[in-house]
Amino acid sequence: MTTGVLSLGLLIPFGTGSVPDQIAKKVAAIAAPGPAKHITFVHDGLTESIETRADTAGDLLAERNLARSPDDALSVDPTAPLTDGETVAYRAAVLVTVTIDGQSRSLRTPATSVAGLLTEQGVVYDRHDQVAPAPATALGNGTAVTVKHVDSWTETVRKPVAVKIVKRYAFTLPPGKTQVIDPGTPGVAETEYAVSRTADHRKLRKTALVSRILRAPRARIVAEGIGEYTALSQLAQRGINGTLKLASAALSMVATAYTAGCGGCSGITASGRPAGHGIVAVDPRVIPLGTHMYIPGYGHAVAGDTGGAIRGRRIDLGFNSNRAANQFGRRAITVYLIK
Repeated sequence: MTTGVLSLGLLIPFGTGSVPDQIAKKVAAIAAPGPAKHITFVHDGLTESIETRADTAGDLLAERNLARSPDDALSVDPTAPLTDGETVAYRAAVLVTVTIDGQSRSLRTPATSVAGLLTEQGVVYDRHDQVAPAPATALGNGTAVTVKHVDSWTETVRKPVAVKIVKRYAFTLPPGKTQVIDPGTPGVAETEYAVSRTADHRKLRKTALVSRILRAPRARIVAEGIGEYTALSQLAQRGINGTLKLASAALSMVATAYTAGCGGCSGITASGRPAGHGIVAVDPRVIPLGTHMYIPGYGHAVAGDTGGAIRGRRIDLGFNSNRAANQFGRRAITVYLIK
């Protein structure tokens, strides 16, 4: 015969048989309640501070009338003892439909967003694939998520085009010194590709369809000093071909010859330099005074003089002797300007 006593509102059996654990725990809790704990409880994203005498997270859920299913998410072990100040997060699973490349299924998930659901289900995707709703969208009961993998697309890639460096002699800079005249601007090239990939997203194949220059690069121009007094001799050492590469312009002109001892000549040019080979008279409106140049058959020269008869594309070449001037005579030449 089993008898019992009524204690604290509970009928506690005794005699034969053992006392059930659950009833024993309730009796112990009522008879000797533990100290209250202050817990931060996060339920489906909502946070609140609560006071509880529950021993475990599982007891806490029961205390709040929450029945946890295997699909629900709980941040702590439901059987581990609760400690004062602890944070417990609980999210009930929601029912969603997932369609991957036309294959649909329903499932329960505690994920908070579309991205979290796809990660949980091991679904690989990237920016080329079609995901709806957007990965950052929050999940709720009845949400339908669709993923359509894209295995081929076109892609446009833009790349800079390197700046070409152009060096020029500068007669006003000391030898060995350089100065950037124009920093230049990189160009922009655009290439359109056809891209395909394997189903596992591991291998890509890119085929160029068309390439174009959207903006041509502008050269970087660097002046290299050679000095005023050594300019002509250093240019001569480069030879004709090397000099012509430095030319910024070529002018077709008619040339005559003069000497320092010509009639009416003082022997001093308009620039203050002595007349002679290498000093030529020009029309300053066509070739500014001080311009350096190369003239095939004559050599390197400087525009250092003017003349009443020198107008337009006329040039008068200085010589050191009347004989050399007479031999040159009058002829059509090409003048290469060097800057």
